[in-house]
Amino acid sequence: MTISPDAPDISKAPGIGAAELPALRRRINAVLIASQILGGLGVATGIALAAVLAQDVSGTEALSGLAPTATVAGTALLSMPLAALMTARGRRPGLVLAYLIGALGAGVVVVAAVVDNFPLLLLGMAGFGAASSANLQARFAAADLAEPERRGRAISTVVWATTIGAVLGPNIASPAGRSVSGIGIPAAAGPFLWAAGVFLVSAVLVLVMLRPDPLLTARALSPGDRSPEGRSLRAGVRAVRDSPMAQLALVTVAVSHTAMVSIMSMTPVALSHHGAGIQLIGLVISGHIAGMYAFSPVMGWLADRIGRLAVIGLAAGLLSTAALLAGTAGPSHGRTAAGLFLLGLGWSAGLVAGSTLLTDSVPQPARAAVQGLSDLTMNTAAGLGGAAAGLVVAQAGYGWLNAIGAVLLLPMAALAVRRARTRA
Repeated sequence: MTISPDAPDISKAPGIGAAELPALRRRINAVLIASQILGGLGVATGIALAAVLAQDVSGTEALSGLAPTATVAGTALLSMPLAALMTARGRRPGLVLAYLIGALGAGVVVVAAVVDNFPLLLLGMAGFGAASSANLQARFAAADLAEPERRGRAISTVVWATTIGAVLGPNIASPAGRSVSGIGIPAAAGPFLWAAGVFLVSAVLVLVMLRPDPLLTARALSPGDRSPEGRSLRAGVRAVRDSPMAQLALVTVAVSHTAMVSIMSMTPVALSHHGAGIQLIGLVISGHIAGMYAFSPVMGWLADRIGRLAVIGLAAGLLSTAALLAGTAGPSHGRTAAGLFLLGLGWSAGLVAGSTLLTDSVPQPARAAVQGLSDLTMNTAAGLGGAAAGLVVAQAGYGWLNAIGAVLLLPMAALAVRRARTRA
């Protein structure tokens, strides 16, 4: 059998034979899925009441949005340092450190709530964002040892695991708040105390069970460059610069995430302006989350079967349709719900296909650095988009926000068409 340039070379990893590799892949994926469920649970539990806690501590609704914004900023800022650590030492140290920083950040949020200190609260929320960075990086860890023809499914399975935590998290926020009522901690800070515990369990799970390290094992199996220079952050930037497909992948992930965050963040406001209550808003957002995560295995299967570029095109179509439906819904709550579901589905297609194409398109030694650059780019862009979304809605309306989101998709679609023609 001919080994492709991207295929594992079993002879280069002593102690790992061809018969052991499938079992190793399954075990590593199981650990990543378990940590993803726990990490998603911790993030969703804390973030459910982040804005409420920020309003309580700051004393004004105007500053409540800064708490989730600080979390996104923390995720973005920590992406590159964590990627640098993974590049040098492997996935396990980076994921463990990310969960530990997330636990520390959650603890700082609790302290800030007790002492009523808003700047300290924002600092804690930024640290809390490290757990989101761990969840994002876990999808790439699943791809480290995956066969190229199954890489999309490996990434999408780990993304799907987030569904469980994302659904359960908001539902345990209330009991978490009640659990601290007798110990002098505000109820809105209770979920963060629970989140800290969950992140610590995640860190221990990864530390103990994620062995051997998937990235280091993939390097040992790779026939490519093994020099430290080839694994540097500078090499990662150079790899993206030299690969048109990597550039498309980076644009896809960033644009899909920015369009989704910008539109989703302002949809509850638009719904409330048209008479929707909290329960209906919650159902619409739940449908959106289901679109984001529940169908990711389908997107991974499609990326492997019909190709990464085709699924990127699908993402552009779904996101555009979502913007059209939501932006023209007006008082039609059903139309808005359909738009938000498609928005989540388009995000899933863009994230899975973009992440898979990015991993395909750069040399193995530079992948961890490139993947960190991807997360930095997507979270920075989404943070800016989310901050601008409120201004757009206030000045021009929700419909214009969706129109701008659709316009953002044009560079992604144009690049995808251009790359497809070049490949053909």
